[in-house]
Amino acid sequence: MSVMSWGMYPRIENTVLEFDGESDLREIFKKNETLIPFGNGRSYGDSALNRIILDVKSQNKFLEFDLEKGILGAQSGVLLSEILGVIVPNGWFLTVTPGTKLITLGGAIASDVHGKNHHIEGCFSECVLSFSIMMADGEIVSCSKETNPELFRATCGGMGLTGVILDAKISLTKINSKYINQTTIKNSNLRETFEAFEKYGDANYSVAWIDCLAKNESVGRSLLTIGEFRDDGNLDYHLQHKATVPNGFHSFMLNSLTVKLFNWFYYSKNRQMVSSKVVDIDTFFYPLDSIAHWNRIYGKNGFVQYQFILPLANSYSGLAEILKVIASSKKGSFLAVLKLYGEANDNYLSFPMKGYSLALDFKLEKGVFELIERLNDIVKKNHGRIYLAKDACVDEDTFSQGYEHIEAFRAMRKQYNMSSKFGSLQSKRVGI
Repeated sequence: MSVMSWGMYPRIENTVLEFDGESDLREIFKKNETLIPFGNGRSYGDSALNRIILDVKSQNKFLEFDLEKGILGAQSGVLLSEILGVIVPNGWFLTVTPGTKLITLGGAIASDVHGKNHHIEGCFSECVLSFSIMMADGEIVSCSKETNPELFRATCGGMGLTGVILDAKISLTKINSKYINQTTIKNSNLRETFEAFEKYGDANYSVAWIDCLAKNESVGRSLLTIGEFRDDGNLDYHLQHKATVPNGFHSFMLNSLTVKLFNWFYYSKNRQMVSSKVVDIDTFFYPLDSIAHWNRIYGKNGFVQYQFILPLANSYSGLAEILKVIASSKKGSFLAVLKLYGEANDNYLSFPMKGYSLALDFKLEKGVFELIERLNDIVKKNHGRIYLAKDACVDEDTFSQGYEHIEAFRAMRKQYNMSSKFGSLQSKRVGI
């Protein structure tokens, strides 16, 4: 059985190994060369692809849940969706959550995921109290910000390249409702979008959809969405049923014309400049999770997601240039997400920094990689960086110039013999 990433690109024949406990995992280490841990297959590119893949989903037991303090312990293969099913009815929520709940706890740590509240809570590692990890030699090490802090910094955001995370303990956030008061602000260009982010900067959660095909005076027009949990005591949370995109979906339906029409409709249907409504957790945080196999809309060749971040001082000019390049290419994405981030942490490979990030999906077709090369040049020029959990094609130079701690990460990999045991297609491509 071979596995693919969520973007369905690149594709590689692989052997998938499962394990039952620590001794079994040690035996796998002894018998196999370079491997990479694989969670639920929701990373977009090749960060969890290799000839030998270690499937961790079977390691999915809950270990503890302190209802009073909001502390949860679980094995690394537990999905965030499974965690939500336990904690929300008890009045708790994930302190930091990405835009999908269908990732593993170990994957959340390895990617140091972030969400709509980075400007307030930071990355996922901020709520990680501790984790245990099996190193290349089979030793199990406990890590926290106080215990083995350097290994903690390398593993959070380290894309599975430091070892296999076995279990973790995280702190949660208290809530009193499964509902969110959502407000949407309509902005007619990039300047208005930036002003809206600043105006509503105190909101706990904020994210903007941006029309990346808009041109001229409309470049950067957007819908900024902010949210706050309600306080109505309704915690009756259940996982929702899904619609499904069928296998063999015809990708020709997704082209520059249909994307342009979708973007126009999506922007225009919000007639008021400011509108409000009440939505549930899944609608606000995980809208795409309601559509099973939504990646199939890009066809059998798959797609690449491109997510970059620019430092605050360069964000406006850099984004304006990038949006103009995308619009002129006619390869715009209807899934274009803009976020404002808070301060960077000191983990070696964590993605966020203080500034603006844009995430885009590009259908794999002629000219896409040439477009991405042009975008890479703009990102480099503006001292930005690329998110490894989304990446499928960044070159070593573009990647390395964006991460100031990259040499420390490489040195740790060499020091603890991690390079010979843990690796991915991505780690080889970017030189880590």
